[in-house]
Amino acid sequence: MDFLPEDISRYSEAAGYNEHPLLQRIARETWQQVLMPRMCSGHQQGSVLQTWVRMIKPQRILEIGTYTGYSALCMGMAMPEDAHLHSIDINDELKKRVEGYVNEANLSLRVHLHWGHALQVIPEINETWDLVFIDADKENYLNYLNMVLPRMKPGGWIVADNVLWSGKVVQPEIHTDIETQGLIQFTQAAKNHQDLLPVLFPIRDGLLVIQYQPKR
Repeated sequence: MDFLPEDISRYSEAAGYNEHPLLQRIARETWQQVLMPRMCSGHQQGSVLQTWVRMIKPQRILEIGTYTGYSALCMGMAMPEDAHLHSIDINDELKKRVEGYVNEANLSLRVHLHWGHALQVIPEINETWDLVFIDADKENYLNYLNMVLPRMKPGGWIVADNVLWSGKVVQPEIHTDIETQGLIQFTQAAKNHQDLLPVLFPIRDGLLVIQYQPKR
């Protein structure tokens, strides 16, 4: 998932601001206690999300893919005091763990957790979005994009994780799995959409950052 040399990655991470102690613990406990810990965003990517939230100052954030709550709390800690974040995950076995972290961060009134498949949950949340972070099942990224666009505020942002997919996306003739193909289709759809302005940041496993600028 990391494309930079390890020493450069460590130097880059160390050059930024220090990780919040609760986020440190979430990362540590995820690696110690939860399956597939590489799904945790981690300090460098979390810092990027926090920085963007501080710049954008979104009032309503949607996260598709909570996992153990690291990225949700990164954004929740950085968002304005009157803002709200809704996070969706299909794995309710993580519910008690994530709720505990959210309570420790004193964000339980502003970080709202939803459990179920995002394609079913998203239509039930009556909000319009300033920022959407997609980090869930890769084959549905394009479906998620199409579902959230009608509720995006003009000038709003969509950030999608794992769009480089460990480099598989540059060898589509070899990697024909639905995840790789879904990410390629999603990235091309964003590029070709008249109302979207995408740019791909090769951070960790790739972040596609898209601004919604409707022309009609």
